[in-house]
Amino acid sequence: MDGQHDDRQIWLSPEMACRLAAIDIGSNSVRLFVAEAIRGGTYRILDEEREPTRLGRSVSAHGRLDDESMDSTVAALRNFKAIAAGYQVTSLRTIATCAVREARNGPEFCRRVREQVGLEVEVISGDREARLAFASVQHAFDLTGRNVVVADIGGGSTEIVFTTGNLIESIFSTPLGAVRLTEQFGLGEGGDPATFPQELERLDAEIAGCLKKETTRPLFAPHFLVGCGGTFTTLAEIVMATKREVDIPVAGYRVSHAEVRHLLDRLRKMPLRARRNMAGMTPDRADIIIAGLSIIDALMKRFRVNVLAVHTRGVRDGLVREMIDELQGSEIVGDATVQRDGAIERLAAACSGEVEHGRKVAALAGRIFEQLADPLELPPGDRLLLESAARLQDVGYVINYDQHHKHSYHLIRNSRLPGLRPHDLELIANVARYHRGAMPKRKHKNLARLSSDDQRRVQRLAGLLRLAGGLDRSRTQLVQDVVVEIVAGRVVIDVVADQEPQADIWGAQRRVELFEKAFGLPVEIRWSPSPAAAAG
Repeated sequence: MDGQHDDRQIWLSPEMACRLAAIDIGSNSVRLFVAEAIRGGTYRILDEEREPTRLGRSVSAHGRLDDESMDSTVAALRNFKAIAAGYQVTSLRTIATCAVREARNGPEFCRRVREQVGLEVEVISGDREARLAFASVQHAFDLTGRNVVVADIGGGSTEIVFTTGNLIESIFSTPLGAVRLTEQFGLGEGGDPATFPQELERLDAEIAGCLKKETTRPLFAPHFLVGCGGTFTTLAEIVMATKREVDIPVAGYRVSHAEVRHLLDRLRKMPLRARRNMAGMTPDRADIIIAGLSIIDALMKRFRVNVLAVHTRGVRDGLVREMIDELQGSEIVGDATVQRDGAIERLAAACSGEVEHGRKVAALAGRIFEQLADPLELPPGDRLLLESAARLQDVGYVINYDQHHKHSYHLIRNSRLPGLRPHDLELIANVARYHRGAMPKRKHKNLARLSSDDQRRVQRLAGLLRLAGGLDRSRTQLVQDVVVEIVAGRVVIDVVADQEPQADIWGAQRRVELFEKAFGLPVEIRWSPSPAAAAG
């Protein structure tokens, strides 16, 4: 019940897979999601429940979860666990987001839940929260050929994802939450209406300033924004009620920026009691709706989006889909290496159009690595990282050419590739990031995330990758093989080819600087005619 699979209960019937439950402990509310997975990777919803506990209400002001909200949350979790047990779920996972992540007594709260409820709480990062939300969005919207911004507004934070088609380009996690901002600016119950105009002005400045500091603008104008979270759902329900639209699903409902602006102006002039009673309003959200809509308004301004689409699922749905994927993975019979290589090939083909070049560079990089592994004490496992980076180095072309190495970093880092751990992906993404362009520098944010040992690994592997990439500078795959040895304190590379690959040797010579810096050895590159060429 606490997240461990019972292998004897994986399949409930020939047609139906296991029952799963996900609990999301947010800053505003705790939510339960119970589903029954169906063979083929889909599911049907069995139950949903929500309890507004306002766990994050005191975190911004005091840095701690208060006793009352913790008590309410523990009570809700106890009830949710009982409901899940009634459905005989085979796997139950519990995640916590911003409030628990930030609070000084977050670990204490998790320990209390474990001891009093019997649930193991996984505190997830903002990036992980964003990925789960995006995984949910992918299944609900056709993103093919579209540039989209995904925003998940919670009580304590807002996660933002820039996507190109079905690929994540960038992720931003910001401290903009509906509960947090309501508390910070005194907009909730007990606030002084006389100060509202001044506080609202400060609120707008705070949100705009935070977005400017914490995010960039998308390279291309987004087609639309997909909004996850209760703020977006409530927005849609109020707009639909205003227009007297009935029998229309909230999921996928579209709202213009002008409608957001109009509603926000209207709500800002209404007292809390009137807000609670307005058509479409969820009463327990009436006090935080102004802060939530102010975030939406600022997002649409910042990213120059005129239309948003409402997504009624989000993190919980993404988590359940991840659990289903894991279960399906346990059922797959086959070579994990084949699965991994196939996923890399598909990603490269979808994004770069340079599959053959990537394969050749990977092969050459692997050969250079193989021959230098012993004398340079290269870890054997790093060959996989190097070859994967070579095959994926150009996926950033799908965004644009000029900065494609940087885009490659983000796309690889945010991909889910079977057989590769998140840390592996981080290293591969960094190596690909430096296949061209600037030298690796510790001030670069992507590199600064790594330990000093991993930074050194990235520098070395990127040096090898640049060298191998230069050996197919012509994009014609003329080079058949390389013979590498260390002679008299220098690395000598004999390039085997039927005809002299002038452009490729020139390309490699232009790219030796990082290799020479990383290993402290000069490099000599020369043509070695193939046996066929020599015989001719």
